[in-house]
Amino acid sequence: MPNIVTVTVPATTANLGPGFDCIGAALTLYNTLQLSRLETSTNETLRIRVQGTEAAGVQTDESNLAYQAFVKVYQYLGQTPPPIQMEIDLGVPLARGLGSSATAIVGGLVGANALAGNPLSQIDILQLAVEMEGHPDNVVPALLGNCQLSVSRGENGPGWEICQIPWHSNIVPVLAIPDFELSTAEARRVLPQTYSRADAIFNTAHLGLLIRGLETGNPEWLRVALQDKIHQPYRKSLIQGFDGVRVAALKAGACELVISGAGPTLLALTDATSASGVAAAMTQAWQQAGVNPEVKVLQLDTQGAKIVNC
Repeated sequence: MPNIVTVTVPATTANLGPGFDCIGAALTLYNTLQLSRLETSTNETLRIRVQGTEAAGVQTDESNLAYQAFVKVYQYLGQTPPPIQMEIDLGVPLARGLGSSATAIVGGLVGANALAGNPLSQIDILQLAVEMEGHPDNVVPALLGNCQLSVSRGENGPGWEICQIPWHSNIVPVLAIPDFELSTAEARRVLPQTYSRADAIFNTAHLGLLIRGLETGNPEWLRVALQDKIHQPYRKSLIQGFDGVRVAALKAGACELVISGAGPTLLALTDATSASGVAAAMTQAWQQAGVNPEVKVLQLDTQGAKIVNC
């Protein structure tokens, strides 16, 4: 059994317009978790160290989400978790709609499994991750990488069917991460309890076109497909300057701009030639609205959670 395990887990962007609670994509932005066994002579069971620009926002006791995931693996195995030191390097901002909780859950599960000698399959880890997170759209791409569609089996039994969605190489994600947070709970409170048949049909059709648009890179299909009537019309009011940033991104050549996850991060999909101009336009527009964003031109992560050393 290894004594030290290091795991990197990518940030994720969920929903992608009409893909509410079912589509997520992994991005080239990462959190790193290192797990080291503590000597039993120290009488400590847990030691957590966090570094990164938002380290103060991470719990360093047993309530830490990565540690809860670590413990869950040993509970699943019917074993007592070993005393552990966790060193967390934050590259994914907290409460910004980039799957920071998914990185903690997946990192804790994958790291614990490696430390225990890999007794769990990828499917086992996936099931535990969805159970902890409550929905699959972020934890699935965080674990598997790429763009993933998660579909409940419904009447065919418990669990999920996972389908990788091809992502054309010319589609570039540009993220604008603002200097304020938005909790998922707050973003869910503004959503209606029921939707009209027309809105349901609208999103169903646009989701189908989105899958084809991502696969082909067809900009006209993406421009239409990224529209949504389930969550974005209600959530954009929580994001200062949303309309101005969207207009600026479109003028600079983006196919469309959407809310990343529950927000407040905004995601523009564009092509390689327009990416830098879109990034500059989004930065300027949000600054004019009184928001200081960090804008990143990223790529699709294709590996998911990865053991760096073991």
